[in-house]
Parts: sequence; C-alpha cells; structure tokens
Amino acid sequence: MQYDHDHPASAASELTHDHGGGAPIADASVRIARPTDVPAVGLVQATVWREAYAATLSPEVLDQFDGPAFARVWRASLATPPSPRHELLVACAGDQVVGFAAIGPSGDADADHDQGELLALGVHPAARRAGHGSRLLNAAVDTMRGRQFTRLTGWVLAGDEATRAFLVASGLSADGAYRDRVVDTDGRVVREVRLVADLAGA
Repeated sequence: MQYDHDHPASAASELTHDHGGGAPIADASVRIARPTDVPAVGLVQATVWREAYAATLSPEVLDQFDGPAFARVWRASLATPPSPRHELLVACAGDQVVGFAAIGPSGDADADHDQGELLALGVHPAARRAGHGSRLLNAAVDTMRGRQFTRLTGWVLAGDEATRAFLVASGLSADGAYRDRVVDTDGRVVREVRLVADLAGA
C-alpha cells in the first residue's frame, strides 16, 4: 500500500472533513466508487505503485504497473464484488478522482469474521498534502464499521517508514506479524509488516 502521509487522523474517529494543515480543497470528498471511476483509479494505482516499488522491483516489473490493466481488474471487481463486505472508495478534488481505498474481509490465516483489511490505499503524488489520505482512511474505517468489522489490519512494506508513521499516527500499531512476498521473476522477496487497530467501542 502507498499512502498520503501528510495529515494523520485518528483511525478510531468518526469520518470528518477538516484535517487542518493547509487551505481547504474545493469540493474535496470521498465516496463509493462508480464504474466510470475505474480508469482514474487504475491511473492513480499505477502511478503510486511505480513510485512505491521503484527501489524494490526491476524496471521490467514496474512497467507492468499499467493503468488500463489495473482498471480492468477494478471494473470486474465492481461488477462482481468478491464479497458483500468489499468496497472501493475514491477521493475526489471536485470531479477528479485523485485517490482510492479498497477494503474487505482480512485474508490472513489468523483472521476471524470480525477482522477487516485495508487492502489498498493510494493518493496521486500531484494531489498529496491536501488531506485526501486521511479522508480516505477515515471513510474506510467508517465503512468497515458499517460492515460490522471490529478490527482493522493493513500490510505495509517493512522499509516504508513514512507510511508506517502515517498509520501509527492514525491509531494503528504493529502486532509483530510479517510476511515475505516474492515480487519478481528472479525470486526477489520483500517483507511486509502488519499494522492493526481496534474499531470496536470507539
């Protein structure tokens, strides 16, 4: 995952729209994604993923982070969601989609029915420092509560200190779990660590 790190907000708080730290963005909002949003979501994801993994993956693999390819996956997911508890959210500046967040049930082996996962979250680099990341995170939390999740988890690259700092400032904390993923055809492995937050009773 890659995040907009600029405006931490409590993951246990209710969804809010004023996070301070700069001039308000006209018509800044977060909403449930529509099929017409998927080209923009694909573009944002490709841009953010290339940036996030630039120091980790080979140029050949980075070239596969393609906006239309990501958009095809999101279009299929919106048409046939993996479960009723999956949701794709988008952050907008006016009518322009500038970020996205995907949530759903956790796929971790130790997860129970009440554990949700922040599957992906990204904000286009040109739209950062405007609070979109915090609005997306708060909306994701609010949506998870509406899906009856009581615990939030998310996986981040072990070396991504900025993202971890954003999430820790937002109320998540590492629980000691990690996983190693093969990310390249040459067998290159990256380590991810898990961060969690309690959503119950907040």
